[in-house]
Amino acid sequence: MLKTDHDKTTILIRFLVGSVFLFEGIQKFLYPALRGAGRFERIGIPFPEFSGILVGGFEIVCGLLILAGLLTRFAVIPLIVIMITAIITTKLPILLGYGFRGFSLRNLEVYGFLSMMHESRNDLAMLIGSVFLLIKGGGYWSADLKLYQRKYSKK
Repeated sequence: MLKTDHDKTTILIRFLVGSVFLFEGIQKFLYPALRGAGRFERIGIPFPEFSGILVGGFEIVCGLLILAGLLTRFAVIPLIVIMITAIITTKLPILLGYGFRGFSLRNLEVYGFLSMMHESRNDLAMLIGSVFLLIKGGGYWSADLKLYQRKYSKK
């Protein structure tokens, strides 16, 4: 899980994914009614108080790990789950044009595929960036590479 390549450009994706999740997580604690438990309750997420803290905590911790390139592959796994959940709970109703299974539909002027794609651009970018890091690892400027080299250079 620590093994990574020597690609120097991976840091760009790490910076993008890590910083977005870090600051989104912080906002869940600073503005819980808008970004955390309050939003989760409006969407229809079960146990919104607990879920808001859990998701915000994972976003902060995993965002920091990704920025450092430390345990990058492990750190993106919960974020991938978070993004898939976000797409199902908030973007799928936009595609369908109605809420389902307790997940509410936001009031928009237009519903359907194009509206869903517009509304999910950030979610999709974070999901794809996270999958990229799951496949590639932390890259050249990462703690993962340093740890991997240290571990296997002694053998």
